[in-house]
Amino acid sequence: MSNNRERVAVTESHPMNGGHGIYSYTKNSSFQRINVNAAKATIHDAIANKLDIKELFFSKETNNNSTIFNMVDLGCSVGPNTFSVMEEILEVVKQKYQQFNHQQQGLNFSSSKELEFQVFFNDQVTNDFNTLFTTLPTERHYFAAGVPGSFHDQLFPSSSLHLVHSSYALHWLSSLPKELVDENSPAFNRGRIHYSNTSDEVGKAYEAQFGKDMAKFLDARAKELVVGGLMVLTLLSVPNDFPCSQSVMYVLLELLGSSLMDLAKEGLISENQVDTFNIPLYSVLPNEMTKLIEENGCFSIERMELMKTSMIDYSDNNGEVTQLTSAETITLHLRAILEVLLTKHFGSEIIDGIFDRFYKKVEELSDQLQPIYKEGGFQLILVLKRK
Repeated sequence: MSNNRERVAVTESHPMNGGHGIYSYTKNSSFQRINVNAAKATIHDAIANKLDIKELFFSKETNNNSTIFNMVDLGCSVGPNTFSVMEEILEVVKQKYQQFNHQQQGLNFSSSKELEFQVFFNDQVTNDFNTLFTTLPTERHYFAAGVPGSFHDQLFPSSSLHLVHSSYALHWLSSLPKELVDENSPAFNRGRIHYSNTSDEVGKAYEAQFGKDMAKFLDARAKELVVGGLMVLTLLSVPNDFPCSQSVMYVLLELLGSSLMDLAKEGLISENQVDTFNIPLYSVLPNEMTKLIEENGCFSIERMELMKTSMIDYSDNNGEVTQLTSAETITLHLRAILEVLLTKHFGSEIIDGIFDRFYKKVEELSDQLQPIYKEGGFQLILVLKRK
């Protein structure tokens, strides 16, 4: 049965799947968890060496009566990854504060007060905050609050945050360039759903939109962070001379686009629907990011590391091993990420058909995909300090 509804490119919010169901992000975010955990050592080291407790709490410009450390996770989704990261950062900061106090005993710099932590969890207004807050750790060592809204805008009062964290969120564009769905534009992305393996004009449109988004993001954080405050960011990336089409995420998106075209050929959706659908995901190059930060001028780059991401099997705390490279696991993970986006454009009745076809393609190409899984992809870890 043909779906006659025509939709334009999606520009509104598209959160991860909420709840605790089989297709939820809560149950299908092991890839992100593995790679965020891999970045923990870098983040730990950066905070331990770059966060200046004296500057934040005991300088002449600081209110010495304040012992509240404010931090936020931007693009937190529904958990559980955000909780482990926030707890990790909290422990490093607490140790840093206690160490400083011990070193300064008997001097005017020391404080008898314990450091308290306020953690803000931010995501789009349509994020499933109910699931997020019903799964908060019961024995947490911080006060928690939700802050809905786009992180491309200012979300907090000026000079109110000490640390900003964001992982696997900044590579999502706030909106798609209009030229991608304009048949008269050289960037019209006919029959494609992203910018890999397509024209230079499409890639440049994505790059330009990411640049606009990042400029707004940096401007907003420059207002919110105190001088000396840190920003720790992890996002998808590729090396400067590496074609993104060879990265595992984009290989899988190629198969998803092929699945959509199969549905169009079968008359279940129209080709126009595929032509006007683009995934708002961009993997920034390290040199592009460096330029954007330097153009903003409010942050020093304390650390920038391009790290390979892993596609190894995942073992949870109970010792249960998840076969991350199985067709089923890959399909479930991609569905948890993209189902809302696809539903808004194509309608809910076609979703099972999309992922059934995607699953079959991944299963059929399993042997060819194994070397790509082994290579994995890349993530960029950034530690920035507010000047």
